Amino acid sequence: MRFMMLMIPKGYETAPPDVKLDPARVKAMMTFNEALQEAGVLLALDGLHPPSTGARVSFEGGKPLVIDGPFAEAKEVLGGYWMIDVASRDEAIAWAKRCPASENEVIEVRQVQEVVDFDADVREAMSGLPDLQAAARGR
Repeated sequence: MRFMMLMIPKGYETAPPDVKLDPARVKAMMTFNEALQEAGVLLALDGLHPPSTGARVSFEGGKPLVIDGPFAEAKEVLGGYWMIDVASRDEAIAWAKRCPASENEVIEVRQVQEVVDFDADVREAMSGLPDLQAAARGR
């Protein structure tokens, strides 16, 4: 089963575009990342620039509206993610608990939806999805 572990660092919603990282914290996180890799469960991982450099596209009224960051109403934002492939939700949570996160960080663990999770009519509507996913992985 694939799970995303989503890093939610409190305070990141107001971080400046040139936020500086603590090399010691990065080194600790790299040790965790390497443990995921060595266990054979890591599929992907990335950190995200702060919301002050991003944009949101909403579709109220059916038309796209772009709002540049930072986002005043944001209470929680993503700082990064890991995509892992493990046998169960409990195993995904066990990995999240091993992360060297600080007290101002939260990791949300979410299972990735698979085609088999849907009813037949939805599977039919998404019949090209496996080809799109394979092409994206082969980039």
